[in-house]
Amino acid sequence: MKVDSKPVYLKLRDEIAAAILNGRFSEGDMLPSVRAFAAQQGANPLTVAKAYQLFQDDGLVEVKRGVGLFVANGAVARLRNAERENFLKNIWPGVVAQMQLAGIHPEELLELA
Repeated sequence: MKVDSKPVYLKLRDEIAAAILNGRFSEGDMLPSVRAFAAQQGANPLTVAKAYQLFQDDGLVEVKRGVGLFVANGAVARLRNAERENFLKNIWPGVVAQMQLAGIHPEELLELA
């Protein structure tokens, strides 16, 4: 069994990114407040704030002082490109190696699609 050693703030960031990519939050939508999201996730508000800060640093959210955080225009495309890059660089090589070990040919996968 593989233990996920990813820090909690990165797990929360991934969850928010997935919510943006699957359309739960659209560009221009307000994200939950730090406290609301922390309560929802059972996480420390400082941990959520750290996850949100990553989005700010990457320009994926806009801060409207006194109002909240909003998904920035272009965030979906940028997140999708980052996911694609991560998959091709970090995940796909392991999938290919596992396919080779199992004797699976790419054509077999195409037949399943």
